[in-house]
Amino acid sequence: MSGNTYTPAKVWQWKQGNGGKFANINRPISGATHDQELPVGKHPLQLYSLATPNGVKVTILLEELLAAGIKAAEYDAWLINIMEGEQFSSGFVAVNPNSKIPAMVDNSTNPPTRLFESGSMMLYLAEKFDKFIPKSAAGRTECLNWLFWQMASAPILGGGFGHFYAYAPEKYEYPINRYTMEVKRQLDVLEKQLENHDYIAGDEYTIADMAIWPWYGALVRNEVYEAAEFLDASSYKNVQRWAEKIAARPAVKRGRMVNKAWGEPASQLRERHDASDFELRTEDKLNPEG
Repeated sequence: MSGNTYTPAKVWQWKQGNGGKFANINRPISGATHDQELPVGKHPLQLYSLATPNGVKVTILLEELLAAGIKAAEYDAWLINIMEGEQFSSGFVAVNPNSKIPAMVDNSTNPPTRLFESGSMMLYLAEKFDKFIPKSAAGRTECLNWLFWQMASAPILGGGFGHFYAYAPEKYEYPINRYTMEVKRQLDVLEKQLENHDYIAGDEYTIADMAIWPWYGALVRNEVYEAAEFLDASSYKNVQRWAEKIAARPAVKRGRMVNKAWGEPASQLRERHDASDFELRTEDKLNPEG
């Protein structure tokens, strides 16, 4: 890297199309780029998302709530194609001024409640339906400790390690080493926490597990960045055990399918409006010719 060093200018200037997978949608300003209202379905909860790790957190929670018999957690899930810039529509920006998925509107309140940031959405839903968050003060606090640990840690994994290892137009040793070291430290934190606990926050399955699993569970199962071997993920035995246990849950399997637009057609449920959609409206059913 020393042979291709970068000297920052006194004042940074934006150069459009500067390379990388997301260069066409990245920009240094916020706000809408076009006028377009968001669709609204029949349920009070309206989700606008994509099945990235951040999006999957919320759909897993919603499917777990429904599996627990909470009918009021029924929801409409609408696909937001972030590679096409749909998160910059006027309707989406009105719900989330930060233009990131997921975003949600709860129309059961008056006025409707807008929700953005996955951690905020998970806490809101857990409190609204009194589920998947411990009732004791100590248990609740421990759950929130780990929920917010994920919010602070995942940008290192996704925006740091994932970007430089998998998405950057050029590979450089320094940033890859820097972020690899931190991701492995985070995996070690989880490994030690899970040594004496069935789940992240203790012996109870909570929103902490649902938040952490789509990032770190997918990582050790080699489902993001194709980096499991590079990170020696198999050495984190407790994380592996926990990751497989969560992956086997039926609601988790369903939640991972919602707003998914890649992979095997049978695994893609691009929009979700009813429980029957998992059987009737996956992409292999809607588009059998491919």
